Parts: sequence; C-alpha cells; structure tokens
Amino acid sequence: MIKCHLSRLMGERKLKISDVARDTGLHRNTVTLLYQETATRVDLDAINVLCKYFDVDVGQLFEFFDDSTES
Repeated sequence: MIKCHLSRLMGERKLKISDVARDTGLHRNTVTLLYQETATRVDLDAINVLCKYFDVDVGQLFEFFDDSTES
C-alpha cells in the first residue's frame, strides 16, 4: 500500500485544496484524490509539480507500506 502525505504537508502549511490547485496548476480533482488518498494512479508530472511546490522529495510525499499478510 502506498500512503500519500499530501494532507499532512498541506496541514503544516495551512493550505486548502483550492490553494494547491491554483498555485500548482494541477486540476482540483487530482489534488483532492491525493489529499483523500483515493487516487488509483498519479501522473509523474503531477508528482514532480507537488514535490517542487512543497520542496520535498518523492519519499516525503509518498510512503510504501507492506500490507501483505503472511500465513
């Protein structure tokens, strides 16, 4: 499972979805899906824009958790 930390990054900076969409040029729906962690796929350009905007690397925006259960 991949967790997106966009909501945390936005909260730390007191940003709204509309602020991020306006400032980055990303579609509001893209930002919303990432914020709510319901996105099933993300364009690499969107990841690049968000990393530049928040001045973070990909590992700070996304985190991988192994959710497999072994018997």
